[in-house]
Amino acid sequence: MKLGMWIFMLVCNLLIPAVVIWYGLRFKKNPPREVNTLFGYRTRRSMKNQETWDFAQQKMGEVWGRWGFAMLPPVVVCQALTLLCPTVDGMCLWSLPITIVEAALLLLSMIPVERALKKTFDKNGNRR
Repeated sequence: MKLGMWIFMLVCNLLIPAVVIWYGLRFKKNPPREVNTLFGYRTRRSMKNQETWDFAQQKMGEVWGRWGFAMLPPVVVCQALTLLCPTVDGMCLWSLPITIVEAALLLLSMIPVERALKKTFDKNGNRR
């Protein structure tokens, strides 16, 4: 029972880096073409015009690709350490911080993209 739950938690915790890697590669190779409010990297700065949109999608793909691969080893190591918990409940409880950190990294990934946008474009979306 414990090993089965551990495998389930490992798969769940690896889903976030896997999705981040997949979207990172997708955005690098085939980003959303048109500015829209449904799909893609959507912030005020990225949606100023087509040029800022294309730049932001490409940059987000680069960031997510790198960060997704960087997340894999720590997730596996931290999840492996949960095997030391004597109970399934404890193991699940200690898996929660892994998921929280992964979610925080997703939000923090906006910082390098916004910095790159700010460095490359002025407040009106014109290339510097």
